[in-house]
Amino acid sequence: MRTLLGLIGIAALVVVGLMMAGLINFDTRPGSLPSIRVEGGQAPKVDVDVGKIDVGTVNRTVEVPKISVERAGNSQ
Repeated sequence: MRTLLGLIGIAALVVVGLMMAGLINFDTRPGSLPSIRVEGGQAPKVDVDVGKIDVGTVNRTVEVPKISVERAGNSQ
C-alpha cells in the first residue's frame, strides 16, 4: 500500500514538474450549460368517481363483565 501511494506521489511530482517546464499545457475554456426551452403542453385531465363515506357517532351502553380476584391463601 505504501509503495502504491509512493508511486502516485512521484507521478504527481513529475506531472507538476513537466507543467512548470512548459512541456505540458492544459488549455481550458469556460464552459456553459445547454439552454432548455419549454413551450406549451397541458396536464392530463382525470375524472374520478369515488365512494362517499358518512362518519358519525352513536352513544351506546356496553355491558362489561365483572371480574373478581380472590387470594389463594392468607400470607400474613
